[in-house]
Amino acid sequence: MTEIDFHFNTPDKVAYACRLLRKAVAARGARVVVVGDVSTIEAVDAALWQFSAADFIAHCRASAEPSVLARSPVVLMDGANAALPHQQVLLNLDATVPNGFERFERLIDIVTDDELDRRDARARWRHYADRGYAITRHQFQGGASR
Repeated sequence: MTEIDFHFNTPDKVAYACRLLRKAVAARGARVVVVGDVSTIEAVDAALWQFSAADFIAHCRASAEPSVLARSPVVLMDGANAALPHQQVLLNLDATVPNGFERFERLIDIVTDDELDRRDARARWRHYADRGYAITRHQFQGGASR
């Protein structure tokens, strides 16, 4: 069954996602699919190119050539219909429950302190809980640097 983690009260969803991706890829060797709306995925793509000169995080869009997808530890997806190269970790930056999340070993959901984002997160939480998924809650502590 998919492990589900919620990270609450993050001040900047994109910056927090970049830090999580760096940790997941560099420290744990994880392969991650990032899902969100078009503007959020574009922001993550741009941020990953500028995130850290010492810690480049290789990534591509889900529309990339199959050979690129197979080698990229991070795949950015702004649509639900793309074929995915793996099902290890799904990072949700969207307001809705991602289609096919149950195929992944782990789902990480990032939530800001914005009231609308929190409301949408409560609906996603209920969706997972109603289906019997165990959910781990993480609270943003601040002070994290790049």
